[in-house]
Amino acid sequence: MIDWTPYTTRAREWFETLRDSICAEFEAIESEAGDSAQFEYIPWNRDTEDGSDGGGGVRGVMKGKVFEKVGVNVSTVSGTFAPEFARTIHGAQDDPSFTATGISLVAHMANPHVPAVHMNTRFLTTGKAWFGGGADLNPPIPYQEDTETFHAAFRAACAKHNPTYYDRFKQWADDYFFIPHRNVARGVGGIFYDHLECENEAGWERNFAFTQDVGSTFLDIFPQLVRRRMNMPFTEAEKHRQREWRGRYVEFNLVYDRGTLFGLKTGGNIDAILMSLPPDVSWS
Repeated sequence: MIDWTPYTTRAREWFETLRDSICAEFEAIESEAGDSAQFEYIPWNRDTEDGSDGGGGVRGVMKGKVFEKVGVNVSTVSGTFAPEFARTIHGAQDDPSFTATGISLVAHMANPHVPAVHMNTRFLTTGKAWFGGGADLNPPIPYQEDTETFHAAFRAACAKHNPTYYDRFKQWADDYFFIPHRNVARGVGGIFYDHLECENEAGWERNFAFTQDVGSTFLDIFPQLVRRRMNMPFTEAEKHRQREWRGRYVEFNLVYDRGTLFGLKTGGNIDAILMSLPPDVSWS
Protein backbone atom coordinates (compact mmCIF):
# COMPACT_ATOMS: atom_id res chain seq x y z
CA MET A 1 0.00 0.00 0.00
CA ILE A 2 1.51 3.30 -1.11
CA ASP A 3 1.55 6.20 1.33
CA TRP A 4 0.39 9.05 -0.89
CA THR A 5 0.97 11.75 1.75
CA PRO A 6 4.30 13.07 0.38
CA TYR A 7 2.83 13.06 -3.13
CA THR A 8 -0.16 15.06 -1.93
CA THR A 9 2.31 17.55 -0.45
CA ARG A 10 4.20 17.86 -3.73
CA ALA A 11 0.97 18.39 -5.65
CA ARG A 12 -0.19 21.03 -3.17
CA GLU A 13 3.11 22.89 -3.43
CA TRP A 14 2.83 22.94 -7.22
CA PHE A 15 -0.76 24.20 -7.10
CA GLU A 16 0.32 27.00 -4.76
CA THR A 17 3.23 27.91 -7.04
CA LEU A 18 0.91 27.93 -10.05
CA ARG A 19 -1.54 30.13 -8.15
CA ASP A 20 1.15 32.65 -7.33
CA SER A 21 2.30 32.81 -10.95
CA ILE A 22 -1.23 33.20 -12.32
CA CYS A 23 -2.17 35.89 -9.83
CA ALA A 24 1.02 37.84 -10.55
CA GLU A 25 0.29 37.71 -14.28
CA PHE A 26 -3.33 38.82 -13.82
CA GLU A 27 -2.21 41.70 -11.60
CA ALA A 28 0.30 42.70 -14.30
CA ILE A 29 -2.53 42.84 -16.84
CA GLU A 30 -4.50 45.11 -14.52
CA SER A 31 -1.45 47.34 -14.18
CA GLU A 32 -1.12 47.54 -17.96
CA ALA A 33 -4.74 48.75 -18.04
CA GLY A 34 -3.94 51.48 -15.55
CA ASP A 35 -5.56 49.82 -12.56
CA SER A 36 -3.96 48.97 -9.22
CA ALA A 37 -6.23 46.01 -8.43
CA GLN A 38 -4.61 43.16 -6.55
CA PHE A 39 -5.74 39.83 -5.15
CA GLU A 40 -7.11 39.63 -1.65
CA TYR A 41 -6.21 36.31 -0.02
CA ILE A 42 -8.59 34.85 2.55
CA PRO A 43 -7.59 31.65 4.39
CA TRP A 44 -10.23 29.21 5.58
CA ASN A 45 -10.35 25.99 7.58
CA ARG A 46 -12.62 23.07 6.90
CA ASP A 47 -14.88 22.27 9.85
CA THR A 48 -15.42 18.63 10.80
CA GLU A 49 -18.09 17.11 13.00
CA ASP A 50 -15.59 15.47 15.34
CA GLY A 51 -13.32 18.50 15.61
CA SER A 52 -10.41 16.86 13.77
CA ASP A 53 -8.20 18.73 11.32
CA GLY A 54 -10.04 18.68 8.01
CA GLY A 55 -7.59 20.90 6.17
CA GLY A 56 -8.54 24.10 4.41
CA GLY A 57 -7.31 26.50 1.81
CA VAL A 58 -6.87 30.05 0.61
CA ARG A 59 -9.38 31.93 -1.49
CA GLY A 60 -7.91 34.62 -3.70
CA VAL A 61 -10.23 37.19 -5.29
CA MET A 62 -9.54 40.25 -7.45
CA LYS A 63 -11.96 42.78 -8.92
CA GLY A 64 -10.44 45.22 -11.36
CA LYS A 65 -10.75 47.09 -14.62
CA VAL A 66 -10.03 44.06 -16.81
CA PHE A 67 -11.02 41.22 -14.49
CA GLU A 68 -14.49 42.12 -13.29
CA LYS A 69 -14.19 39.20 -10.89
CA VAL A 70 -11.57 36.47 -10.78
CA GLY A 71 -11.15 33.85 -8.10
CA VAL A 72 -8.14 31.57 -7.69
CA ASN A 73 -8.53 29.01 -4.92
CA VAL A 74 -6.11 26.42 -3.56
CA SER A 75 -7.30 23.89 -1.01
CA THR A 76 -6.14 20.68 0.64
CA VAL A 77 -8.80 18.80 2.58
CA SER A 78 -9.26 15.35 4.06
CA GLY A 79 -11.95 13.41 5.84
CA THR A 80 -14.63 10.82 5.24
CA PHE A 81 -17.39 10.94 2.64
CA ALA A 82 -20.97 10.39 3.72
CA PRO A 83 -22.00 6.85 2.68
CA GLU A 84 -24.42 7.92 -0.04
CA PHE A 85 -21.96 10.41 -1.56
CA ALA A 86 -19.09 7.90 -1.30
CA ARG A 87 -20.90 5.66 -3.76
CA THR A 88 -20.57 8.37 -6.42
CA ILE A 89 -16.82 8.94 -5.94
CA HIS A 90 -14.17 6.98 -7.78
CA GLY A 91 -12.48 4.51 -5.43
CA ALA A 92 -14.53 5.46 -2.36
CA GLN A 93 -17.11 2.68 -2.41
CA ASP A 94 -15.15 0.42 -0.06
CA ASP A 95 -13.24 3.07 1.90
CA PRO A 96 -14.94 6.48 2.26
CA SER A 97 -11.84 8.29 3.58
CA PHE A 98 -10.23 10.80 1.21
CA THR A 99 -7.68 13.52 0.70
CA ALA A 100 -7.96 16.12 -2.05
CA THR A 101 -5.71 18.98 -3.09
CA GLY A 102 -6.17 21.27 -6.04
CA ILE A 103 -6.37 24.66 -7.66
CA SER A 104 -9.57 26.12 -9.09
CA LEU A 105 -9.89 29.31 -11.13
CA VAL A 106 -12.78 31.18 -12.71
CA ALA A 107 -12.39 34.59 -14.38
CA HIS A 108 -15.30 36.79 -15.43
CA MET A 109 -14.11 39.68 -17.56
CA ALA A 110 -15.30 43.28 -17.70
CA ASN A 111 -15.13 43.50 -21.50
CA PRO A 112 -17.60 41.10 -23.20
CA HIS A 113 -15.12 40.58 -26.04
CA VAL A 114 -12.68 38.95 -23.59
CA PRO A 115 -13.59 35.30 -22.93
CA ALA A 116 -14.36 34.10 -19.44
CA VAL A 117 -12.39 31.03 -18.46
CA HIS A 118 -12.35 28.12 -16.04
CA MET A 119 -9.34 26.02 -15.05
CA ASN A 120 -8.75 23.50 -12.32
CA THR A 121 -6.38 20.65 -11.59
CA ARG A 122 -6.50 18.33 -8.60
CA PHE A 123 -5.08 15.19 -6.99
CA LEU A 124 -7.32 12.92 -4.93
CA THR A 125 -6.80 9.77 -2.93
CA THR A 126 -9.57 7.41 -1.88
CA GLY A 127 -9.19 3.68 -2.33
CA LYS A 128 -7.42 4.84 -5.49
CA ALA A 129 -5.23 7.81 -6.35
CA TRP A 130 -5.80 9.97 -9.39
CA PHE A 131 -5.47 13.34 -11.07
CA GLY A 132 -8.17 15.32 -12.81
CA GLY A 133 -8.73 18.76 -14.23
CA GLY A 134 -8.66 20.79 -17.40
CA ALA A 135 -9.46 24.22 -18.77
CA ASP A 136 -12.30 25.53 -20.91
CA LEU A 137 -12.99 28.83 -22.63
CA ASN A 138 -16.34 30.57 -22.17
CA PRO A 139 -16.70 33.60 -24.47
CA PRO A 140 -19.95 35.60 -24.48
CA ILE A 141 -18.90 36.75 -27.96
CA PRO A 142 -16.89 33.93 -29.55
CA TYR A 143 -13.99 34.59 -31.90
CA GLN A 144 -12.82 31.67 -33.99
CA GLU A 145 -9.23 32.90 -33.75
CA ASP A 146 -9.35 32.76 -29.95
CA THR A 147 -10.95 29.32 -29.94
CA GLU A 148 -8.31 27.95 -32.29
CA THR A 149 -5.46 29.52 -30.30
CA PHE A 150 -6.74 28.08 -27.03
CA HIS A 151 -7.28 24.60 -28.42
CA ALA A 152 -3.95 24.57 -30.27
CA ALA A 153 -2.13 25.26 -27.02
CA PHE A 154 -3.78 22.38 -25.20
CA ARG A 155 -3.44 20.08 -28.20
CA ALA A 156 0.31 20.64 -28.07
CA ALA A 157 0.42 20.11 -24.30
CA CYS A 158 -1.46 16.84 -24.61
CA ALA A 159 0.71 15.62 -27.49
CA LYS A 160 3.80 15.82 -25.29
CA HIS A 161 2.37 13.10 -23.05
CA ASN A 162 0.01 10.86 -25.02
CA PRO A 163 -1.16 11.08 -28.66
CA THR A 164 -4.69 10.14 -27.62
CA TYR A 165 -5.11 12.70 -24.85
CA TYR A 166 -6.29 15.72 -26.80
CA ASP A 167 -9.07 14.01 -28.75
CA ARG A 168 -10.24 12.12 -25.66
CA PHE A 169 -10.12 15.05 -23.29
CA LYS A 170 -11.59 17.54 -25.78
CA GLN A 171 -14.57 15.25 -26.28
CA TRP A 172 -14.87 14.82 -22.52
CA ALA A 173 -15.01 18.62 -22.14
CA ASP A 174 -17.60 18.91 -24.90
CA ASP A 175 -19.77 16.30 -23.22
CA TYR A 176 -19.30 17.57 -19.67
CA PHE A 177 -19.64 21.32 -20.20
CA PHE A 178 -23.07 21.03 -21.79
CA ILE A 179 -26.35 22.41 -20.45
CA PRO A 180 -29.02 19.79 -21.22
CA HIS A 181 -32.04 21.88 -20.32
CA ARG A 182 -30.83 24.64 -22.68
CA ASN A 183 -29.43 22.21 -25.26
CA VAL A 184 -26.33 24.40 -25.59
CA ALA A 185 -22.65 24.11 -24.73
CA ARG A 186 -21.41 26.26 -21.84
CA GLY A 187 -18.61 27.62 -24.01
CA VAL A 188 -16.25 26.65 -26.83
CA GLY A 189 -14.63 23.82 -24.92
CA GLY A 190 -11.10 22.92 -24.03
CA ILE A 191 -9.98 19.74 -22.28
CA PHE A 192 -11.34 17.87 -19.28
CA TYR A 193 -9.96 14.73 -17.68
CA ASP A 194 -10.68 12.79 -14.52
CA HIS A 195 -9.68 9.54 -12.82
CA LEU A 196 -6.20 9.62 -14.37
CA GLU A 197 -5.09 6.84 -12.07
CA CYS A 198 -1.71 6.48 -10.41
CA GLU A 199 -1.14 2.75 -10.13
CA ASN A 200 2.34 3.28 -8.66
CA GLU A 201 4.94 5.99 -8.05
CA ALA A 202 5.96 6.06 -11.71
CA GLY A 203 2.35 6.50 -12.74
CA TRP A 204 2.02 9.37 -10.29
CA GLU A 205 5.07 11.12 -11.76
CA ARG A 206 3.72 10.67 -15.27
CA ASN A 207 0.27 12.04 -14.44
CA PHE A 208 1.70 14.84 -12.32
CA ALA A 209 3.91 15.97 -15.21
CA PHE A 210 0.87 16.14 -17.47
CA THR A 211 -1.15 18.03 -14.87
CA GLN A 212 1.68 20.53 -14.44
CA ASP A 213 1.71 21.10 -18.20
CA VAL A 214 -2.04 21.76 -18.16
CA GLY A 215 -1.49 24.51 -15.60
CA SER A 216 1.54 25.95 -17.35
CA THR A 217 -0.27 25.97 -20.69
CA PHE A 218 -3.16 27.88 -19.17
CA LEU A 219 -0.76 30.43 -17.67
CA ASP A 220 0.82 30.91 -21.10
CA ILE A 221 -2.22 31.08 -23.35
CA PHE A 222 -5.05 32.78 -21.47
CA PRO A 223 -3.20 36.07 -20.79
CA GLN A 224 -2.49 36.26 -24.52
CA LEU A 225 -6.22 36.14 -25.23
CA VAL A 226 -6.96 38.75 -22.57
CA ARG A 227 -4.42 41.19 -24.00
CA ARG A 228 -5.77 40.54 -27.51
CA ARG A 229 -9.30 41.71 -26.60
CA MET A 230 -9.26 43.79 -23.42
CA ASN A 231 -9.05 47.20 -25.12
CA MET A 232 -11.78 46.57 -27.69
CA PRO A 233 -14.76 48.96 -27.50
CA PHE A 234 -18.11 47.42 -26.67
CA THR A 235 -21.75 48.46 -26.64
CA GLU A 236 -24.39 48.17 -23.94
CA ALA A 237 -26.10 45.54 -26.12
CA GLU A 238 -22.90 43.46 -26.07
CA LYS A 239 -22.65 43.89 -22.29
CA HIS A 240 -26.23 42.69 -21.94
CA ARG A 241 -25.40 39.70 -24.13
CA GLN A 242 -22.59 38.93 -21.69
CA ARG A 243 -24.96 39.11 -18.70
CA GLU A 244 -27.41 36.70 -20.33
CA TRP A 245 -24.61 34.30 -21.22
CA ARG A 246 -23.45 34.44 -17.61
CA GLY A 247 -26.89 33.23 -16.61
CA ARG A 248 -26.23 30.00 -18.51
CA TYR A 249 -22.90 29.72 -16.68
CA VAL A 250 -24.67 30.04 -13.34
CA GLU A 251 -27.21 27.39 -14.30
CA PHE A 252 -24.52 24.89 -15.22
CA ASN A 253 -22.46 25.44 -12.10
CA LEU A 254 -25.39 25.18 -9.71
CA VAL A 255 -27.21 22.31 -11.39
CA TYR A 256 -24.58 20.10 -13.03
CA ASP A 257 -21.03 20.89 -11.93
CA ARG A 258 -19.46 18.05 -9.96
CA GLY A 259 -16.85 20.31 -8.39
CA THR A 260 -19.54 22.48 -6.82
CA LEU A 261 -21.26 19.39 -5.46
CA PHE A 262 -17.98 17.98 -4.13
CA GLY A 263 -17.25 21.17 -2.25
CA LEU A 264 -20.70 21.35 -0.72
CA LYS A 265 -20.74 17.67 0.24
CA THR A 266 -17.31 17.80 1.89
CA GLY A 267 -17.87 20.88 4.03
CA GLY A 268 -15.81 23.27 1.94
CA ASN A 269 -15.81 27.03 2.28
CA ILE A 270 -19.05 28.34 0.76
CA ASP A 271 -17.52 31.55 -0.57
CA ALA A 272 -14.70 29.59 -2.20
CA ILE A 273 -17.13 27.09 -3.72
CA LEU A 274 -19.39 29.79 -5.15
CA MET A 275 -16.61 32.12 -6.30
CA SER A 276 -17.35 30.81 -9.81
CA LEU A 277 -20.59 32.80 -9.92
CA PRO A 278 -20.40 36.07 -11.90
CA PRO A 279 -20.86 39.47 -10.23
CA ASP A 280 -23.46 40.79 -12.69
CA VAL A 281 -25.93 38.56 -14.52
CA SER A 282 -29.30 38.65 -16.26
CA TRP A 283 -31.90 36.16 -17.42
CA SER A 284 -33.85 38.59 -19.61
